[in-house]
Amino acid sequence: MIRSVLIFLAVVATSFYFFPFFFKVLPGVNTKMMLAAVGLVVYLIRLGQERDASVNRDMFSLSLCAVLVSLAGFFSITYNNTPDYAYVTYLLSMWVWIGGAYAVVQLVKLIHGTVSVRLICNYLIAVCVIQCALALWLDMYAPAKMFVDTYIEQGQEFLNEVERIYGIGASLDVAGSRFSAVLVMIAFIVLHEHVDKKYYWAYIVAFLIITVVGSMIARTTYVGAGIALFYILYKSKIYTFQLSEECKRLWLWLLVLVVVSVPLLIMAYNAIPAVHENLRFAFEGFFNLIETGEWSIASNEKLASMYVFPETIKTWLIGDGYFSSPRDVDPMFIGKIVGGYYMGTDVGYLRFIFYFGLVGLTAISVVMCKAAFICLHKFKAESVLFFLLLGINFIVWFKVSTDIFLVFALFLMVDRKEDDAFMESISLKEQ
Repeated sequence: MIRSVLIFLAVVATSFYFFPFFFKVLPGVNTKMMLAAVGLVVYLIRLGQERDASVNRDMFSLSLCAVLVSLAGFFSITYNNTPDYAYVTYLLSMWVWIGGAYAVVQLVKLIHGTVSVRLICNYLIAVCVIQCALALWLDMYAPAKMFVDTYIEQGQEFLNEVERIYGIGASLDVAGSRFSAVLVMIAFIVLHEHVDKKYYWAYIVAFLIITVVGSMIARTTYVGAGIALFYILYKSKIYTFQLSEECKRLWLWLLVLVVVSVPLLIMAYNAIPAVHENLRFAFEGFFNLIETGEWSIASNEKLASMYVFPETIKTWLIGDGYFSSPRDVDPMFIGKIVGGYYMGTDVGYLRFIFYFGLVGLTAISVVMCKAAFICLHKFKAESVLFFLLLGINFIVWFKVSTDIFLVFALFLMVDRKEDDAFMESISLKEQ
């Protein structure tokens, strides 16, 4: 019983990290910052007691990369005389994520006695499934939504205005990119990690829940679902019709659960107005294809109009010093304001270029690559997973500027020896 309560608390802490939000009684501090503070205290205690909590070479080199991002931002806003410090504090932001990740990983280790890539993935999967369930519950049960909106600040005024569902801290493309990362984790686990047969179905159910409900929250979830399915197709070599037992089991479970879930979704679509609207949003392209014979998604058409490129060499190289809308950060701005973002674009790559140019875009890309390759070399058995996660990050930037460094940060805090011991125990069970 006590262990179950502790595991629940670890899930809550993981959610606080993965989907941070503000309590209205503490408007200046979100849950990620709280965890980072806890992580710092734990780190200092370890440093004093065991003298083995020093910053290693990988963290030092990653910090140097983050310094380049901050310097690029600082140079751009100084040269352009703007007050937009969005990425000037990137080094601090990176270490807040690392501090929060450290707190979560140490809590998981305290409860389970060890920690591994697989265990962290399991916690993230559980958190995403819970957030999907919360989003549906809040959307269909007004008192619960009113309670959450009373005590938690997560930009719900805008979310309600545009009629988007949300969990607790999980909303819009930020949630979609993190759902995408977790969908890839599920695909990797069921193909490589020798999942116990009695838990296999749970991963497939989680995959379907996150894909369907995650797409209701943000269609950015398509990125992870697409990459995960493509990888499953490629790895299982279904086109050869010579599947391994593991792959046969995977496709059988997928087929069975899809066959079961589709009628349930159809009934909910016809019987529950909220589900009707959310499904139409999640799969707008498919509905339009069936009803009009043409694949079209309103947000994609809007996104296409946001591909606006710089007109000067200066902007291409060092940017204009605006990441957020000038309306929000610079009362002295006298230029033309288009939409809710500088130059009217929410495209990730373009927002970075307009803020600190190709120099800054290169710097922040190096940070993502460095974090991924540290994990890739640290955990050889899971190297493909980190390569796929890096791919998600760069694909999502074609749509929005949110990154998934926080995902890599969790795995950076996992000890390689403990993960190797876990993988060895799995291998022994298979023998």
